[in-house]
Amino acid sequence: SVLITEAEHHSNIVPWQMVCGRKGAKLKILPVDENGKWRLELIDKYLTPDVKIVSVSHISNVLGLTNPVEKIISAAHRLGIPVILDGAQGIVHEKIDVQGMGCDFYVFSGHKLYGPTGTGVLYGKRSLLENLPPWMGGGDMVDTVTFEKTTYASLPLRFEAGTPNFIGAAGMGEAIKFLESVSGKFIADHERELTEHMLQGLLTIEGLKIHGTGEGKIPLFSFSIEGIHPTDLAMLLDKMGIAVRSGMMCAEPLIRKLNPQGLLRASLAMYNTTEETDYFINSLRRAVRMLS
Repeated sequence: SVLITEAEHHSNIVPWQMVCGRKGAKLKILPVDENGKWRLELIDKYLTPDVKIVSVSHISNVLGLTNPVEKIISAAHRLGIPVILDGAQGIVHEKIDVQGMGCDFYVFSGHKLYGPTGTGVLYGKRSLLENLPPWMGGGDMVDTVTFEKTTYASLPLRFEAGTPNFIGAAGMGEAIKFLESVSGKFIADHERELTEHMLQGLLTIEGLKIHGTGEGKIPLFSFSIEGIHPTDLAMLLDKMGIAVRSGMMCAEPLIRKLNPQGLLRASLAMYNTTEETDYFINSLRRAVRMLS
């Protein structure tokens, strides 16, 4: 079986459903509580010897919460089970030390780092990658080819069949260089200030409920407002020059648990300012008045 959590992005649900369908395996789901936090007190019930791999998000794209990944990695490793971390959000907001965390695989997408779409990175421990068969066949991923037998190239070429998107990879490399040129302390301090400022503003709006609060909060805010559909709010905010996400946010099982109508999400980054958060709060208040 494969173990994930209830708070995963579709990209960490659907592929595992497809694999389980092909292999006849079972997909296990570790529940989250009403605040979206992993129910780790239940881990022994779900993390059993029949689990072959654990795949969980480092930071939730809906809740904006940094998950206690070290705890689930430690529990899995005691049973010899490898762990994959979905780092699409984590790579943006934290300095990642894969060896420090101890994860077996870490994956993230390039566009979250302000790079080209359709690019990304898979990190894996060498000992595991060396034992993985190629997932696609083609040119450049081979050592020798005969009609009787093919041997495969060494890492990482064996996983890079054909002509790769090296233009996109070069663009992603430049994006990573740009991020590394910015002080990590500045990003952390600035995002902390944005988070606190935004939270204070959101709490002044009557009927608003924030989904995802607590330690490790990044400046990503999903919320619902009593009696108002999130898509209507998103349309009005768009007219005010504000881009938000509404609906299921590619995490439908979690969203339906929190609010069946969907949620509204505002995501901030290092380039945003507290003045912009003030404008957002004032615009949101105006939109709520128009829809009430």
